[in-house]
Amino acid sequence: MRVEIWADIACPWCYIGRARFTQGLAGFAHRDQVEVVHRSFELNPEAENGTVPIIDAVAAQYGRTREQQIAREEQAAAMAQSLGLGYLVGGRLFGNTFDVHRLLHFAKARSLQVELMDLAFQVNFADKRSVYDKETLVGLAVEVGLNEAEVRAVLDDPDAYTAEVRADERLAAELGARGVPFFVLNRQYGVSGVQSAESYTRALEQAWAAR
Repeated sequence: MRVEIWADIACPWCYIGRARFTQGLAGFAHRDQVEVVHRSFELNPEAENGTVPIIDAVAAQYGRTREQQIAREEQAAAMAQSLGLGYLVGGRLFGNTFDVHRLLHFAKARSLQVELMDLAFQVNFADKRSVYDKETLVGLAVEVGLNEAEVRAVLDDPDAYTAEVRADERLAAELGARGVPFFVLNRQYGVSGVQSAESYTRALEQAWAAR
């Protein structure tokens, strides 16, 4: 059985939803027969590359006050921390994640996509380093075992893995995904947004029974 997950490392609910899905998968009897495929989704494709503090940028985007956005950040932080995830409220920048997605596809080709995604999420939400900084991104890729020269070549070539990112985004649109996280089970069932671990387990069981 295949589960496809569309996510953006800039999305706090993807960070949280992925952890809950992992818990839900652990509670699924046939988890060893589930293939998980991670796909690209850009929340803010028009954003500049990490120049504005996240609180100010998202508050402006959704017409919220700064105080309202801080409250939402604190809510996300509490949910993340309940799952054992680090989370710095307002401690990151708002930016364009296209290069991160391209590099994740390169990492997939080297069987290191999950490792890079985990580290990128962690750094973006729980570290003062910025994933929008090229040298930081190179360092993260090297840390998970990717070759530095190859990583730099990918980042320096605007066409490298662009087709793969765009294909994921087109598929998301075809399947009706308007936000992330978005889970598709066996191309039969869609689960949108952050759910409980138990809900993910039930969705897996339903998809397994109908496969």
